[in-house]
Amino acid sequence: MAFFLETLFGGLMAGMLYSLVALGFVLIFKASGVFNFAQGAMVLFAALAMARFAEWIPNWLGTDSLLIANLLAFVVAALLMFCMAWLVERLVLRHLVNQEGTTLLMATLGISYFVDGLGQSLFGSDIYQINIGMPKDPVFLMESTFEGGVLISLEDLYAALIAAALVITLSLFFNKTKTGRALRAVADDHQAAQSIGIPLNHIWVIVWCVAGIVALVAGMIWGSKMGVQFSLATVALRALPVIILGGLTSVPGAIIGGLIIGVGEKLSEVYLGGFVGGGIEIWFAYMLALVVLMFRPQGLFGEKIIDRV
Repeated sequence: MAFFLETLFGGLMAGMLYSLVALGFVLIFKASGVFNFAQGAMVLFAALAMARFAEWIPNWLGTDSLLIANLLAFVVAALLMFCMAWLVERLVLRHLVNQEGTTLLMATLGISYFVDGLGQSLFGSDIYQINIGMPKDPVFLMESTFEGGVLISLEDLYAALIAAALVITLSLFFNKTKTGRALRAVADDHQAAQSIGIPLNHIWVIVWCVAGIVALVAGMIWGSKMGVQFSLATVALRALPVIILGGLTSVPGAIIGGLIIGVGEKLSEVYLGGFVGGGIEIWFAYMLALVVLMFRPQGLFGEKIIDRV
């Protein structure tokens, strides 16, 4: 039982990180109705900015404080993501209002390649480390209940708590604030939202800023765990099954979908790996997403589209 709980907790914590990356896709789609291919590049760019500024700031200020360096690096990286959001709206999205979804999709693909190259030009292409002070050593919990206790990674636990706090904050933002309701209105119909006075350009800047902060937090956590390297951009691919399962228009769906994928990957690798061979953790999520697409294309929590003729 203790081993099962270890696997379950590991899956839940990994699932929260998947949810965090998936949220970036959901946020952009809810505001613009387009799948954002640039989300992975944004995670990489934000992680590179965080890692490099945390390295440079102590030299600039002459301080050895890890906390001050990380806080200032986070603020500077967040400002960079805000600037990127403003430039994306000003230079790209503003000229594509009411265009076909395919046009917006290709625009985000171009933004992805540009951001990849810009990150490499500004911050270099080496492997960098992010040290935000999360403990690396595992701990044993529930030792009085199970013999030997349940082994939990403190780093994964802290990362999951950070991700959960951000997810809850964004859920409240979308459902309880006037701006959040405006974002949903823009996603439903750009022209109708403009006709009732919702400023489309402001809404897109806001949502890209929020998606940038999500990318920064995701990049910071993944960079702390694995190091910041250009393969980090592919972490977005791990979020695709999550948004297919939960629904591309649902913030709660991204959360629950991430948890299901995370737990499913860990449990299938441990309990089914002996029957179907190793590597099941790599393809399990995509097979689950394929099954969901066949029976519920909009996902478990996505809005069902009804066409009336």
